[in-house]
Amino acid sequence: MEPGGEGGRRQQRCLPDLRHQAAEYYRSNEVPQRLEEALNATFYLRPADLYGHLVLTEGEANYFSKFSKPPVICKLIGRKVFDGAGRPTLEVEIFCTVKNHEKSICSIMVSSHSEILENASPEAIDADEKEINDSINRALEWVNGSLNEMLRDLKPTDQCKVDELLGEYFAKKVEEEKERMEIEREEQKEAISALPCVPAVSTVTPTGKKKGPKLGKKTSVAEKPIPPAEPIEPVLCGSIAIGGLSLAVAKTGASINKTPLYLHLALMKHQDLPKKFIVPLPMVTLLSCGKSSSGKLNLMKEVMLIPPTELTVKQGIERLLDIQKQMVRLLDPVGKGSSPQLIDNKKGSARSAVKKTPPPALKRISHLGCLITGCDSLEQPLILMQTACKNLGLELGIDVHLAINCAAHELMDYTKGKYEILTGTYKSPDEMVDMYVDLINKYPSIIALVDPLRKEDGQQWSSMCDTLGSKCYLIAEDASKNISKLLEDQNINIPKCSGLIIKYTNQTKISDLTELTRLLDGQRHIAILGTSAGESSDDSLVDLAVGLGARFIKLGGLSRGERVTKYNRLLAIEEELAKNGILCSGENHEFVDFAEEAQTVEELFNAFPPIEQGPWPSQHSQSVLAQDQHSVSSHSSAPHLNEASKMDP
Repeated sequence: MEPGGEGGRRQQRCLPDLRHQAAEYYRSNEVPQRLEEALNATFYLRPADLYGHLVLTEGEANYFSKFSKPPVICKLIGRKVFDGAGRPTLEVEIFCTVKNHEKSICSIMVSSHSEILENASPEAIDADEKEINDSINRALEWVNGSLNEMLRDLKPTDQCKVDELLGEYFAKKVEEEKERMEIEREEQKEAISALPCVPAVSTVTPTGKKKGPKLGKKTSVAEKPIPPAEPIEPVLCGSIAIGGLSLAVAKTGASINKTPLYLHLALMKHQDLPKKFIVPLPMVTLLSCGKSSSGKLNLMKEVMLIPPTELTVKQGIERLLDIQKQMVRLLDPVGKGSSPQLIDNKKGSARSAVKKTPPPALKRISHLGCLITGCDSLEQPLILMQTACKNLGLELGIDVHLAINCAAHELMDYTKGKYEILTGTYKSPDEMVDMYVDLINKYPSIIALVDPLRKEDGQQWSSMCDTLGSKCYLIAEDASKNISKLLEDQNINIPKCSGLIIKYTNQTKISDLTELTRLLDGQRHIAILGTSAGESSDDSLVDLAVGLGARFIKLGGLSRGERVTKYNRLLAIEEELAKNGILCSGENHEFVDFAEEAQTVEELFNAFPPIEQGPWPSQHSQSVLAQDQHSVSSHSSAPHLNEASKMDP
């Protein structure tokens, strides 16, 4: 018997079955039909290199690529990296199965929600660092573990499905954390009850007359009590993994569809691609005169410049860079060159440098990428801005506008119930409103105030909107709730404001951003995308702002690589939109006259006849009134900046 003869006969007997299986396999995948189509198309072309044409066709892509299965997620990798301030943050890389091969598609970095502590105690800094490290380590466990398994074999182009699963996962983790904390509380109660009881020592109060106030001594008038600070909204340890993965999936989907991320996001929000795009105006931070600076002024954490709408972003940034150079010269230490001459706000002439010499800038750049200088009055940084613009032949209010980040929540002294705007100078919430009214009237070039009050001062927010809403934007950043709370309440008017600064952190998902910006658009609020304190070098935030139609983008100053990278991305998108003919010129600033709207709604309400059937209006009448109020609100007059603005004195 020949060696291997039995095996060869067995193989021959199996051959018909194998042929049948192969034919069925190819037929079920339509291979004969596709081959016939490819060969028929090739015959008419008759290329010299037949096989080269079959391999590389359809614009350097394999002919059969369009019939292949769509890419699916096969692996997630989470890494601990560092942000621009040297603090740990999260990087997420997504691998997909593409044509039977594992391929890295993209990676993103997200920023921590934690603010950078300045002038804090070593204990507070250590506690903050521990919290950040714990959060990143927990996020890495999720990404490289359970989330890796959960998202495997999902299409990265199905953002809604991914975000739905991430939302369910996060909700489950929140419940687990609540249960853990409840168990800890029970254990603490048991430990306390197990302690031996110590009899209370009674203290005898000596009898005698109580001391009354001395005659002739002034008694302080009781101040109006301020609302207590709302409890800090808890952040679940590791929640940064949710936002990081959602953004990474969006970027992966855009890469697979071979579209820029901003177009991918615009399609998600509007379902149909917009015919025109408006690039958000940059709010560029130039000076920081907040609590961390050396002067007495605490109020102006960021003094920002906004280019006029008629300029392109490129032209606007070039103009702001010129102003920044002038500001550096004005802030040169005394003795190095000639002293700068500051513009007299009242007389328009140059004052002596001896009388109005600005304090020298510290030899460092803020983590926000701006100059830090100490000022001793509210007007001093504004006069500096006027002088820098005047030296370039520019006028504030026409050639460039101002915005102030007041960060009022950092200034409240709860023992006094007042804001410490200058060292030793305190103002109540009502006095703050009066101060802002005077400031805007004197400097109409200020078109935006960010966090002028705490979110707890709702009455003063409302009063300020009625008084200043028609003259400038009143923006809530820290004064607003987090995105998940805003979506849950479906009410942006808490507090009453012109718009919100949105930060992409923690458990925020891409679908949350699209829903929130739709809600803002419907309520005529402006959306502003803003960076965190410790920003990373990832530039996806710019694509988010453009794709979701933000009015402004707040990226910090024109220094530090992690911030300049984003400005460069903004310039690249503008150039690409202009090249494709879908760039729309910027719109004039429109401010909301809250007082006029309130009066119109009240007149409309009074015009309704009284209802006699009972003390409460029927459901139908309530819905009609709501519709009419919305109609009035959406058609009320909003003054244009170019019509309403005046020159600074």
